[in-house]
Amino acid sequence: MTLLTLAGCSSGQKQQADNPGGAVIRTASGDPNGLRGAVLERPYALPAKSLTDTAGNEFNLRTSTKKPVTLVFFGYTNCPDVCSTVMADVASALTKLDEPVRDDVQMLFVTTDPARDTGPVIRKYLDRFDPSFVGLTGSLTSIKDIAKAVGVPVEGMKKLPSGGYEVGHGAQVLGFGKDEKATVLWLDNAAIGDMAHDFGKLVEDNR
Repeated sequence: MTLLTLAGCSSGQKQQADNPGGAVIRTASGDPNGLRGAVLERPYALPAKSLTDTAGNEFNLRTSTKKPVTLVFFGYTNCPDVCSTVMADVASALTKLDEPVRDDVQMLFVTTDPARDTGPVIRKYLDRFDPSFVGLTGSLTSIKDIAKAVGVPVEGMKKLPSGGYEVGHGAQVLGFGKDEKATVLWLDNAAIGDMAHDFGKLVEDNR
């Protein structure tokens, strides 16, 4: 077993996560159930918390997610590298699935920078990758609480010489099934083919 390490946008360096739920990887590459992502020894439960979607509507992380598989990523639109790479990789992996399978996967992007990421800003950003991706925002306190509950570290702002700032955060994508629990995640260096395989396997197991 190995401790989970995560990459954040602010530094590009690996950092050990604050893992209240025990984010220990049982196996870093594959498991007896056929998954290729990082399989968690103890699953994370998706909190029954509400945020706001890009149209300004309330979105409950449990009751508003109707599809068999829900993917969750925390990031922000001004992220210099990691977020765009992860979103592009997820979008590419989804295109490798047959349409009926792809339609059973919902991608949630939760901003870690609500001060700058308004609904329209998030919507424009996500449409570059896949218009079906759902963007969510809310108070930074609420977002941090939700992120902590699923083992994703969200750091404070880091000022840049230009006068702007970056926000450090974990760069993993979590995969939740119909029981609202995640037993697998994919780090920012996961292969697109492995993600596509796992997304399809999760749909198969959760239909």
